[in-house]
Amino acid sequence: MGVALAALDATVHLSGPGGDRVVAVTDLHRLPGDRPDVDTVLRPAELITAVELPALPIAATSAYRKVRDRASYAFALVSVAAALRVQDGRVAGVRLALGGVAHKPWRARRAEELLRGGPATTAAFSDALRTELAPAVPLRDNAFKIELARRTATAVLAQLSGAAA
Repeated sequence: MGVALAALDATVHLSGPGGDRVVAVTDLHRLPGDRPDVDTVLRPAELITAVELPALPIAATSAYRKVRDRASYAFALVSVAAALRVQDGRVAGVRLALGGVAHKPWRARRAEELLRGGPATTAAFSDALRTELAPAVPLRDNAFKIELARRTATAVLAQLSGAAA
């Protein structure tokens, strides 16, 4: 669910001894950095009291896809959440998040930036994802995930746009 919430700009409301605050879902989970033992920005005794989704018109054309090893319950190898608005064959709006490729849901902001205003074609989707994922550094046994993420995100965007995948 975190991947879809990240794509749709959700926020979480937190409450604790220090008061109330609001954090973007994309900022809730930390990258490991110098404290790999700390997963989130939650402070001691702080609770999530609400999750808020803004009323984004783009969410009307959205999709979530989970790729996994087997049909029964399994964690995603890669997941993609996307929302897309196409006008006159061009990308008028896009939100894209990836799961299973980082320590936290990954908002693909570089790909979004590259796609906005450009042609809504499978080739453009693929190129933007290739650029987004170019800095990715795979671990020993998961290099396949980079290509899997690119292809899955490309297929989801193509589906949403009506382009042939």
